[in-house]
Amino acid sequence: MASTDQDLQPAAEGERRNRLRQYQAALLERMAARSGESSAGRELGVQVGDRRCLLDLTQVGEIVPWQAVTGVPLARDWYLGLANIRGNLTGVIDLARYMGGQPTALASDSRVVTFASGMGFNCALLVARVLGLRQLSEMEPQAEAEGPDWCSQQFHDRDAQAWTRLDLTQLVREARFLQVGL
Repeated sequence: MASTDQDLQPAAEGERRNRLRQYQAALLERMAARSGESSAGRELGVQVGDRRCLLDLTQVGEIVPWQAVTGVPLARDWYLGLANIRGNLTGVIDLARYMGGQPTALASDSRVVTFASGMGFNCALLVARVLGLRQLSEMEPQAEAEGPDWCSQQFHDRDAQAWTRLDLTQLVREARFLQVGL
């Protein structure tokens, strides 16, 4: 039996996604090699509300520009809805709102940061902007902040700017995070 173009389309789309992920991983490795540092201790800096936050690169999947999100009825105000990211339905969370702040104002710098596929969560965070890669070894640890474990680690960089390290593996275990319905 001969294959049709429609039969080959899902395979081609999966191959394209796989190539994109490989390209992104190679790009991160090249950036680390160019700066002479290993990827260990490297974090992605993002702005969440008025906070500078750090995300462990092993917990991050993709960074994509803001796109249309389909709202979900009877969901919490921080759960923005579902977005189609590379053919996968992904729940989008306004992390600033989840953390008790004002809703993130959408701008040209706004990005959606997906969770790493290995975490088993089709979820993404809306951030005000991406601030680039940071090295933890160049930061000074501070006293842990009050609040949940997933956002208690605090650091100061060389310019004395405060950073909060977010642990997405602990965030997805939080009962409130898992209960998006009203």
